[in-house]
Amino acid sequence: MELEFVPLLGIQRDLYRLPRGRERFEAYLRTMVDPRTGDLELPLVDMNPMGKEHVPALLDRLLALDAEVVGAAAAAAARPATADVAGAYRVGLVMADDARGGWTDRHCVELGHRFEGGALYRRGWIVGLLWTSEPPTETAVRHEVLTSIHRLAHVRRRGPATTIAAMLEQEGEAMAAAGCVEPALDRDDLAYTREVIRPYLAASDRPTVVACLHGDGAAAKLGYPPLGFSSRAGLALALDTARRRRAAQSEGQESAP
Repeated sequence: MELEFVPLLGIQRDLYRLPRGRERFEAYLRTMVDPRTGDLELPLVDMNPMGKEHVPALLDRLLALDAEVVGAAAAAAARPATADVAGAYRVGLVMADDARGGWTDRHCVELGHRFEGGALYRRGWIVGLLWTSEPPTETAVRHEVLTSIHRLAHVRRRGPATTIAAMLEQEGEAMAAAGCVEPALDRDDLAYTREVIRPYLAASDRPTVVACLHGDGAAAKLGYPPLGFSSRAGLALALDTARRRRAAQSEGQESAP
């Protein structure tokens, strides 16, 4: 897979220099959409053009810690492990605003980002989403870029995930390949989640997916029935399973004659 990192944070920051209102929104559309084709030019769909002062403040912090340099280095580091995947992709970072205002629902946007990225992939984009509710750090940037790249590689190798079982495998493998250690649960909660999620592994409907992956709190917020899961329980189980699998494979390789 050919990967080119494209700086997008500065573009987003410049849009926030415009007055909050119609002028900024129209500039956002002009920046995002190719006027000749009417198609998407830059993958800024999950950016909140009406974001308040907290959004540019966080973008300033990301730019100050050279997040684009960190992202570019992460994309370069992912090339060897994804060399078997065909295609050329541009990689960029987008700030999604889940902290204030009604533009972004974290759970809906995150599910779309994880499992419904086909439209961006067809346009040759891989997007790493950063969230205004989370502190900007180099580790967060690196993990998000790597996870997003390895997610696409998994999709290209295995096909899109349509059941909870496939979603858990995809996200676990992507996060483990990126070196993530969170989300995490303690041993008892992992054992509980592994048992309770078993009857739902073949499901694909959104209410069940939300509850299993994001937990009962997310399900209740969206009006879905709770199923007995703690926050991000399914994702934590997916990561733990993938990390254990990788560790076992590594031990097997080391012990092989």
